[in-house]
Amino acid sequence: MFARMITMKITSKDIILDTDERIRMQSEPVQLPLSNEDRELLQAMLDYVRNSQNDEIAKAEDLQPAVGIAAVQVGVLKQMIAVVIPYEDGVDEVALVNPKIISESVQNAYLDNGEGCLSVKGEHPGHVFRHARIKVRGYDLIQDKNVTISAEGYFAICLQHEIDHLSGTLFYDHIDANNPWKSDDEAEVI
Repeated sequence: MFARMITMKITSKDIILDTDERIRMQSEPVQLPLSNEDRELLQAMLDYVRNSQNDEIAKAEDLQPAVGIAAVQVGVLKQMIAVVIPYEDGVDEVALVNPKIISESVQNAYLDNGEGCLSVKGEHPGHVFRHARIKVRGYDLIQDKNVTISAEGYFAICLQHEIDHLSGTLFYDHIDANNPWKSDDEAEVI
């Protein structure tokens, strides 16, 4: 039996924007074991995020810089996300199916300069408060098994951002309209 060549490629042209009604729709759970089609899509999502962080590849393949993507952002209403956070000494990298937050810290965290999103072109300045630490359960394509991930700081924020997409929530839904840059002395600022 020959291995099937993965040919699916995602580019910036495939990303739907927040003006598309699908971005607000609920994503459906994915049947396991993964079908070839779902496996190929999730691998293409992971490749997009990885490649978007390489300036040469991003320019050649028309990729916007990203640290994460959800399947809904390419118009597929399935519970799949890919997140790649590079550090000087390694990487936090997951390609999750049916991710579910199973525990979260009381302490909040937020990005000092606010969040952005591949699907959002307009400016939405403000702090997005999220949990500083979370545990997420799901099937990880990279490890090819069910996993429980403990995440904190920037990785936790990125996971929560992508998991929000699965319920049709965008980052700017969390910004306080009356006081967008409010702070929290107890929160971790990243």
